[in-house]
Amino acid sequence: MESRLVAPRPVSGLSELAADYELILCDVWGVLHNGLAAYAPAGDALTRARDSGAKVVLVSNAPRPNAFIITMLDKLGVPRSAYDGVVTSGDVTQAVLSGHPGARMYHIGPSRDLPTFDGLDLQRSGPDEADLIVCTGLFDDEVETAEDYRASLTALKARHVPLICANPDIVVERGDKLIYCAGAIAQLYDQLGGHTVYCGKPHKPIYDTALARAGALPGGLPAAPKVLCIGDALRTDIMGATAAGFDSLFIASGIHAAELGAEGGAEPNAEALINLFTGHAHPRGVMPRLAW
Repeated sequence: MESRLVAPRPVSGLSELAADYELILCDVWGVLHNGLAAYAPAGDALTRARDSGAKVVLVSNAPRPNAFIITMLDKLGVPRSAYDGVVTSGDVTQAVLSGHPGARMYHIGPSRDLPTFDGLDLQRSGPDEADLIVCTGLFDDEVETAEDYRASLTALKARHVPLICANPDIVVERGDKLIYCAGAIAQLYDQLGGHTVYCGKPHKPIYDTALARAGALPGGLPAAPKVLCIGDALRTDIMGATAAGFDSLFIASGIHAAELGAEGGAEPNAEALINLFTGHAHPRGVMPRLAW
């Protein structure tokens, strides 16, 4: 007899799970804020988790180094009591780029991401001279899609130029709408047959970096810590956690809110949850928004 598919179990609060873990790796966009305003209960939940003994490292696919993300979190009102450290895809990107001294780099992305390249031995160039492409986003993510880049990516692929993706997210929340990210361009480059290096979730290097950061904190970590990942994206947060061997907690009112009927923090539709997770990694639990 075919087994009945079930949705991930509802969790009333992080307090149900926190005591089981030494380390929490928490996503930022869609969990702690929506790009414009902080979710206060989420910051409170992580603060309480730390008070109960867990270490908390925020793990973001933001293409800029962690210092810039901390400044942004301060401005949005996310309390520093909510985390012990921050690791970004931008941090991993810097580490990858440090292995290409003197390379001619074609940057795809907005000028606000230029601090990612501070202190690196790189030469910025146009696409025709580039040794590598670094994509941190779209030039104008308010109006463009990946398809606007098809012609230029096709030409770069013909020259076998590798693309380093500094943000594997396909989309991210900005207020009440979704905008395209560097992952959408990298996905198209893959489809064209190009070679792509991904520096953030769901790929292993960012988890290794986060574990090293947590292990360097006072008190360190056990040799095989129990880790809970929290996030709002199936492809990056939940599947990435599973591939890394970690448990996960899914936040429904993020980028999947519309398909789950979970806009504004509403309880997600159980059948829609089953449809989302069928054939994919299951989280340990699901909440509309993170709270204690």
